[in-house]
Parts: sequence; structure tokens; C-alpha cells
Amino acid sequence: MAVAPFSLTDEDLTKDEPLKLLSPANPMPVETIFLSNIDLAVAFTVETVYFFEDGPAAEMSRMVKRAMAVLLVPYYFLAGRLQVNRETGRLELVCNNAGVVFVNAKSKVMMKELGDLSLPNPSFCQLVHRPGLHRSLPERALFTIQVTKFACGGYAIGMVTNHGVLDGKSAADMFQNLASICRGQGLKTQTIFNNRTCFKARIPPLITHPHQEYTCISPTQKLPSAFTTVTKLSPSPAPPIAVENRRHTVIPFSPSTIAALKRTAAPCSTFQAILAQLWRARTRAVYTDRLDEISMVLFAVDVRSKIRPVLPDGFVGNAVVTGFAAARAAEVVERPFSFCVEKVKEGIERVSTEEYVRSAIDWLEVYRGIPATCNGNSFYVSAWWKLAFRELDFGFGKPIHGGPVANGNDEFVLLLSPANGSRGSTSSVNAWISMEEEKMKKFLHHVFAI
Repeated sequence: MAVAPFSLTDEDLTKDEPLKLLSPANPMPVETIFLSNIDLAVAFTVETVYFFEDGPAAEMSRMVKRAMAVLLVPYYFLAGRLQVNRETGRLELVCNNAGVVFVNAKSKVMMKELGDLSLPNPSFCQLVHRPGLHRSLPERALFTIQVTKFACGGYAIGMVTNHGVLDGKSAADMFQNLASICRGQGLKTQTIFNNRTCFKARIPPLITHPHQEYTCISPTQKLPSAFTTVTKLSPSPAPPIAVENRRHTVIPFSPSTIAALKRTAAPCSTFQAILAQLWRARTRAVYTDRLDEISMVLFAVDVRSKIRPVLPDGFVGNAVVTGFAAARAAEVVERPFSFCVEKVKEGIERVSTEEYVRSAIDWLEVYRGIPATCNGNSFYVSAWWKLAFRELDFGFGKPIHGGPVANGNDEFVLLLSPANGSRGSTSSVNAWISMEEEKMKKFLHHVFAI
């Protein structure tokens, strides 16, 4: 039986007053950067934390602050803020040099007391500095860094970014640039391309495909189209589950398990096999008495190679759209595993054309939508296994663990490489998942059944 993780509290840490780090090259007059509909659909914060063994935490803090002065020359927009344009009603990125926020912290806890760092631990939110939902939008920092020194001499570096400003690849590249500067090796990315107008909606918008993967969040005048009706997956969305009733866990997919899944539905990729297995297991756990409803799994698709002209290296905006696989819950549960894999393949193929991507952008222009996870009947799977968390060397060695901070979102599953943690082989995949306790018991019963 897994040991309950150590829970960090406010009493375990002492935090210094936040410092604002400014860009030495912020444009004057103030620049306003267009954010695409893809950016706006995912304008939430992403938290990651990296643990290091004994090292000079005080020196690390000084190095990071010095490195930020270099990083914020090409990445000056990270010191800006989001605000709503009163004329268009759209969020914009205003490069007003309001600052990146840096925090020093000390903990009386020994790092070994935290247990297995690779397990989801919601209390690791203490190791990042959150911009604060109580603040107005123009007051919330887009990038924060916290360096926490533990009683044993180890330390953690926690970072918070805004997904609407940087997607996963762009954020990972930025972290690598920061670490490279700390090592004295300068920027790894020589050119930062921040013009997002390549993802502007067409005039007028032309919706040529149905887009079940998004849901409407505000009424807007509809344009003539065969696909302007918003898909509703359930007439009666389930009420939100209190965070304290949720259980966080890691589902390990070993090389032998992955191989067995792929043999069952050959030919298919590792991603397709794992996604289909998670979808089927979750449907069996959640749709017990709702088999006539539609079950859907959402997933991220990188479209950098699908846009013409091809996006340049160093593009920092969001270049990921949402794909989906959907079917009646009864079919997902009762038909062979290969059925789920084929639905996933269809979902990936659906997003393979530039026209589909343009149609999705136009749909978002009309409906101001977000990925359709808010009704509790679908969930989002994001593959982070290519993000090299353990390669983030700030000058005193690579982290013993690095990865996301667990949160209470029932709708999101992260696929991670165990190489980023302390367990498992590099050919394994770990799925981080959060679910209501009773549903989790059912889910765990089904997810290992092949």
C-alpha cells in the first residue's frame, strides 16, 4: 500500500517578500501583442517544480536573478500582463514591464521527509509562487520563480507560467534558456518569434468542420454554417467534486504493458494505446448508469508542421489544438479495445489538415470557447513525456526530480516519462490522474485489464 505523501503547509515555510524583476529592454512606447484564439482557449497557469540535492541555494537565488536580466531581453513580454481590450473584448498581452516575480523561501523540512517526489503531491503548491486569483487580471504576473531551501541543504525551484503566453514546448525552451544562462553558456534559442497573427481567424470566419472538442463559454452572434451548433455531451452535468474527496495517483504503464496493449490493437503507437486504455477505463468507471451518453477523450495535437508557411524555430505562442475521440459509452465499454484505438486514430487524423485547424480557430472566434472538459463527461490527456525535466541544469547538477505540481482538476491527465522522476525505466510511461475516491477505485480495477 502506498504511503500517504508528506503534506507541506504554510507553517513549514518562511517566504521573503516577492521581488519584481524587470526587463532591461522592454519596448517604449508600451507594445501590445495579439493573442490568438488558441492562446485564449488555454489562458490558465501551469506549475512545475524541480528538486536538487545539496547545493548553494543562496548562490542559486543570486544566479537566477542575474540570469533573468539576460533572459528578459528576448523574453521581455514575460514581464508584461494580460488585460482586456475594451474595444474588442479580447485579452491582449501588454508589455508594460510590470515584472516577473521572484521569491526566496526556507523550509524547516528535510527533503527526504517529502517521500517519493515522483508521486502527485498537491501540497507542493507551497513550492511555487501563485500570482493570486484575488488580484485583478492586470496585476497577475505571467511568470513567477520561487527558490526554496530545505533544512537538509537541498532546494527546489518552482515556476509558474501562463499557458496563454507560452505553450508546453515554448515554456520548456524558456526554462532551458534560463538554465543555460545560469551555467554561463548564454541563450540556447537565438531568435524568439512572438508574432501570433499566423493564427488569426479568417474574415469572415468559416467553420467547415464540427468541433465537439470545444464548448461555448459566452453567447455570440452566430454566422451561417452547417457546424455552428455547440455540442452538448450531457443534459445534466455532474456537480463538481470537492477537492478533499479526490484521490491523486500515478498509473504506471510498463514496457510489457504497453507492448501488450499495442499487440491487442496493432498497428498503433504508444500514445494511441495508452490514450485508448485510459478512455475505456474511465468510461467504465464514470458511465456506470449512463451508457447511452457520449463519452469523449480530448488530447493535445501540435500543429507546427500543419500550418503554411511552417512556423519558425523560436515561435513562443500556442501551436497546439485539441483533438478528440468520442463514442457512445456503451460502445466504448462493450466493443473490443481495438475500437477505442481506431476512434483515437480517427481523432488524430481529423486534426491533420490545415483546414481543420483554421476551422477550429474560426469556431473559437465565433463562440469564444474552451476545451470541452467543464461538464465532467470528458477529460483531457496531455503528453509531457518529451519535456526533458531532468535536463534542467542551472549550474550545480541536474534535478533528482522535476515535473508538474498536482492540482485538483478531475478533467486533466498528464503522461510523463518516469525518467523525470525517481522510479521506472525510460521506456515506461506514468499517467498522473486525479479522481473522486469511489470512481478511482473502479478506474484502477479497469485500467490494468487488457
